[in-house]
Amino acid sequence: MNVPEPEKRRTSLGEIVTNNYVWRSIFRHGYADTPRNRVLQVSANVWLHLHPSKMRRHGIRYRHTWCAGGLTFLLYLCTVVTGVVLMFYYRPTGEYAYWDIKYLDFDVPFGMIMRNMHRWAAHGMVIFIWLHMFRVFMTGSYKPPREFNWVVGVNLLTLTLLLSFTGYLLPWDQLAIWAVTVGTNMARATPLLGNEGPFGPQLGMTPRYDARALLTAGTVVGAPTLLRFYVLHCIFIPVIASILMILHFWRIRKDGGISGPL
Repeated sequence: MNVPEPEKRRTSLGEIVTNNYVWRSIFRHGYADTPRNRVLQVSANVWLHLHPSKMRRHGIRYRHTWCAGGLTFLLYLCTVVTGVVLMFYYRPTGEYAYWDIKYLDFDVPFGMIMRNMHRWAAHGMVIFIWLHMFRVFMTGSYKPPREFNWVVGVNLLTLTLLLSFTGYLLPWDQLAIWAVTVGTNMARATPLLGNEGPFGPQLGMTPRYDARALLTAGTVVGAPTLLRFYVLHCIFIPVIASILMILHFWRIRKDGGISGPL
């Protein structure tokens, strides 16, 4: 008696592509819309893993978060991208800085748009980080277990203001020079570190060696001040801020996500 052979199942092209060692070494989850695959898709992606795989319902309510923290980070990325582009055309010297800005505004294609994107993103970043801090304070998100992350956030607020202050001098025009002169003069009255501040003279602070001189690289705002502010604005402060942002986002996840309403 002849037994018919079972009909062989045809293998589709999709199965050939996905059912092999190379594919599974790169993509470690299927496409089926299941809770397990959703978690794996987030946790296995180099970009998506920065976000929690699950969020509480109140964490995505606009009326609770105002999206202020996310918008602040988005504006920071905008300033970084546009700032890198501007660095190609800007020289931080007293001789060229002012004319490089004019060259950017009137000769470089899309230079004025790029510079204004950088400027308005920086203004928006200051506004949204204040809104974010106000929301966090009003919802009690500074309380345990989030008190450490609150301190990190306060430091990020300070660095954001310093980024704006150091960037103010870079156009190297009269408004920038005199505004920074007024701003840095306040450093003279710093307690312990200013030559006019409490206990400063007793500790040996002089106009040449005090907190203001540390900022201006001298006794007046000049070309060395421009170079110092440029390095602070483009390298030192952004690097410290980026490290603190990574720590800030990591602590949000470890502290249980966005805090609930009071």
